[in-house]
Order: sequence, then C-alpha cells, then structure tokens
Amino acid sequence: QVQLVESGGGLVQAGGSLRLSCAASGLTFSAYNMGWFRQAPGKEREFVAVIGHTGSTYYEDSAKVRFTISRDNAKNTVYLRMNSLKPEDTAVYYCAAGLGPISSTWRATSRYKYWGQGTQVTVSS
Repeated sequence: QVQLVESGGGLVQAGGSLRLSCAASGLTFSAYNMGWFRQAPGKEREFVAVIGHTGSTYYEDSAKVRFTISRDNAKNTVYLRMNSLKPEDTAVYYCAAGLGPISSTWRATSRYKYWGQGTQVTVSS
C-alpha cells in the first residue's frame, strides 16, 4: 500500500520560511517523479514543482526563485523549501508520485498516480 505523508506546514509570517517534507512508503521511491502541488480555498489544485527520478527539476514560474525541491532517496523523502513566503502562498500543499520520463508535462495533476493528504501552509501578512 502506497502512502505519501506530508509534514512541515504551519503558520508563518510573510517573509518567513518553511520546509515541507513528504515521506513515501510502499513504492520504489527512487524510480518515481515526485511533485508538489497546492490548493487554496475556492481554487483549483496547481503545480508548484517536480523533481524527477533523475534529479531534474521543473518549477511553476512564481516558485522558481523562492522555492527549492529536493529529494533524499535513502530516506524516501521529498522536500520543498519555501523562502520569502507571501500571503498568496497560503494553501494546502500536496505531494504526489508518478512514473515516467520527466519533462515539463509533469505540471499536470493527471501525470501522478499517488497523492498525499496534504499539509496546511498559512502565511500571515
């Protein structure tokens, strides 16, 4: 049974930082592309970043400068470091896993087979 468990969310002031973690189990983690998405109230789930099984990364434009995705295959964990947080970053953040050649098409939710339950990030102004 595949499980993705996010952690590290919370309440932070604008300009602050958080590091989200997603611990995976029940799959061959090193073979999977791992993505981060977020969903704000009343909005669709949107792509934030993805890291391929090869280590290649893609980011949503607004995340390129402030966010960093990384992975530790020994710990079956993917991370999202978020700096200079803004109130508009407030959302539930989800990690997701899928198999296949990594490319910019992995911005689509449909590319991912497994999803975590999400972790809330709230940025106060």
